[in-house]
Amino acid sequence: MTPTDLSAHIERGLRDLADLVAIPSVSAQGRHLPDAARAVQTLLEAEGFTVQQYPGQVAPILLAEAGEGPFTLLIYNHYDVQPEDPAELWDTPPFTLTERDGRLYGRGASDDKGELVSRLAGLRALKEQRGHLPLKVKWLIEGEEEVGSPSLEGFLAEHAAELKADGVWWEFGSITPEGRPVLYAGLKGIICVELRCRVAASDLHSSNGAVVDNPLWRLAAAVASLRGPDGTVLIPGFHDDVRPPSQADLDAIAQLQGRGEALRDTYDVTRPLGDGHDYHTRLNLKPVVNVNGFHGGYEGQGSKTVLPAEGMVKLDFRLVPDQHPDRIVELLRAHLNAQGFSDIEIIELESHQHPARSDLNDPFVQTAVRVARDVYGQDPILNPSSGGSGPMYPFMQHVGAPVIALGIGNIGGRVHAPNENILRRDFENGVRYAAALLAALADG
Repeated sequence: MTPTDLSAHIERGLRDLADLVAIPSVSAQGRHLPDAARAVQTLLEAEGFTVQQYPGQVAPILLAEAGEGPFTLLIYNHYDVQPEDPAELWDTPPFTLTERDGRLYGRGASDDKGELVSRLAGLRALKEQRGHLPLKVKWLIEGEEEVGSPSLEGFLAEHAAELKADGVWWEFGSITPEGRPVLYAGLKGIICVELRCRVAASDLHSSNGAVVDNPLWRLAAAVASLRGPDGTVLIPGFHDDVRPPSQADLDAIAQLQGRGEALRDTYDVTRPLGDGHDYHTRLNLKPVVNVNGFHGGYEGQGSKTVLPAEGMVKLDFRLVPDQHPDRIVELLRAHLNAQGFSDIEIIELESHQHPARSDLNDPFVQTAVRVARDVYGQDPILNPSSGGSGPMYPFMQHVGAPVIALGIGNIGGRVHAPNENILRRDFENGVRYAAALLAALADG
């Protein structure tokens, strides 16, 4: 299928994307989620999908099916988006798809409406070329991903028989500035917690700091005990269950180029961890703990000599196979107790997500890599895992199929931030890739 054959499908896909971006389907605020679900359902039904809609805790879940053939592909996407705040930092309206200098701006343009629409456009093109859809495509699309997918694992367990597939195409991926596709065969797990410390019923005058302990000092010391200066987590037992990387994992990492220059240059990073030689090992294989926020006491302009009564720190842990989230929380509690911080409370936030990683030698993974090389004309970058997290583990557990992620994001895409964007070039190639991957899977 030539680029000319796809031009009409690309333009239609961009119109579909503009329509979806215009729906402010913000799951964190419960905005317009049924509207977005209906819009996606209409797009799928127009291509011959049978679509069932199920209630979720936050938003409807769509399960669609179309086509016939020897291979069954399950595609996972989501139609919800992050809040647009702070709205004043957007250069153009966040819910209007706007093109400037080859980039398409709008909330959801990348994460994840652009991914969804590019795949649908490619499927539409293949169906037109063949006269039918030559493989079975199942499509699971939720509206709760941006709030931790609270309904997804239960839904997957309940509908496991309906969702059985030979491979799963995950909801995201990226393209380098040079146009090389980046594939991921796994995701890290995640745990989000708060540490809370209270020392009095109310704030005190700071002169009492001579005789009353300070919750922020205690929290600072507790947090400092969790990690070494090189980023290694110091909690005893934390690394005991880490699965050793396979030889295929190590070989893939050895092929990855660069030492994080693109990330440092894009975001003006001044304190990278490590010297760069282990950049890809850290992102793919190393579990980490992050401080997301440190709060307490006076935070306004000028000074206020106060001894805070309480303080709070937000943390996230990024995990690798086979670390279990519940076990990590237990180890954190034991470590804080052993360090003399039994008074610091641990509050678990949102849903835990288990780490997941596919076998890089699986034929489905290898087909996705080969098609990427053909479509993009460059060797793809295959990562055993993304440094990020998502609900991939339940798919591998209940669907029983390998998972691969490849999409249309870019390092300057500002996902979750003002001015979220995709490159038009990447959208066009994403449509080409979708058509080619579906064709390759159908043809064996």
